[in-house]
Amino acid sequence: MEWDQLWIEVNLATLDPAQPGAYGAIEDGAVAIKDGKIAWVGPRSALPEFDPLSMPVYRGHGGWLTPGLIDCHTHLLFGGTRAAEFEQRLQGASYESIAKAGGGILSTVRATRAADEETLFQGGRKRLNSLLREGVTTVEIKSGYGLDLETESRMLQVARQLGAMHPVEVVTTFLGAHALPEAYKGNAQGYVQEVIERHLPAIAEAGLADAVDVFCENIAFDLDQTEAVFQAAKAHGLPVKLHAEQLSNMGGSALAARYQALSVDHLECLDEAGVKAIAESGTVAVLLPGAFYYLRETRLPPLELLRQYRVPMALASDFNPGSSPLCSTLLMLNMGCTLFGLTPEEALAGVTRHAAQALGLQERVGQLKVGMEADLVLWEIGHPAELAWQYGCNPCREVMKHGQLVTLR
Repeated sequence: MEWDQLWIEVNLATLDPAQPGAYGAIEDGAVAIKDGKIAWVGPRSALPEFDPLSMPVYRGHGGWLTPGLIDCHTHLLFGGTRAAEFEQRLQGASYESIAKAGGGILSTVRATRAADEETLFQGGRKRLNSLLREGVTTVEIKSGYGLDLETESRMLQVARQLGAMHPVEVVTTFLGAHALPEAYKGNAQGYVQEVIERHLPAIAEAGLADAVDVFCENIAFDLDQTEAVFQAAKAHGLPVKLHAEQLSNMGGSALAARYQALSVDHLECLDEAGVKAIAESGTVAVLLPGAFYYLRETRLPPLELLRQYRVPMALASDFNPGSSPLCSTLLMLNMGCTLFGLTPEEALAGVTRHAAQALGLQERVGQLKVGMEADLVLWEIGHPAELAWQYGCNPCREVMKHGQLVTLR
């Protein structure tokens, strides 16, 4: 067989739903790679004859190969810190009260506007390295800490630069409707028009965004304003996503479903009508246990309803300076199980197959099967459940992106 490389002496967690058994597992499997894509996958006993001298043959020494992990919801680029607000919350202040007093997102907006491109780039590079060390090969990066065209564009340009220069693939999302900037205090409708008439056209024309997101919440934007942004995004050919039902049930998920949103994210306050709507639209539910933990929330997402309606559930870090300063996808696997009640298999699917779907990348990444990109991670574990069971002893041994072993940048 004419392949570029072959992996043997490995167990495979393919996460391919067509593969029978938990995790789509193939024990004592093999994976062949050609032109950066998976050319053959299956049990080693079924491997076609090949010349071992014609290509590199990698031996996994009994470890497990999984698809590269995907963090499908991050706010990776920002200036400053929010450590002082962390202290305020420990003293009893709520997320909403801090935001209404001019802190929260707006404090990060001020720091991000003051940060130059190099500062943002270097901060992003270090965070991508942290994720790469844990087997993450694809990351979504949102804007939303500029709230003006200049800074929003700068954030997205830096995200594009990181994607071009770093082994981790970067998907960008324009989140101009993240919060109300100080200049528009009391005039949310005016700011939404600014986003629609100035920000979106410029960002779309420059090709800086792969999707558009909105924070639909009682401290952010209402349903009518969210729908106006969605309509503008669709007019520019961009898919939509939504921060929804985190603090209250505003019906944002049902609205997002009508616009065939890629995902709705947070969802602690989602009701059955919203679950039914996203199930019918094929929208992915993205669960964010880091924010739930960090904000010390008590209301859980409706996991049983999501299972009942067979909604695909992704899992992501929501890494950001204010409500989830937790730059670890492996930690999210553990939190997804311990806090939300996911099974280890559901959690791993949530950072591979379902996370890929939440970014519209399900035809390329997120599973080990023929034709998918060869984004692979070799783990020194005895069973896939170990990835969710333990945190702090990183079992990641090798990371491959597009069929190439990668290193930190």
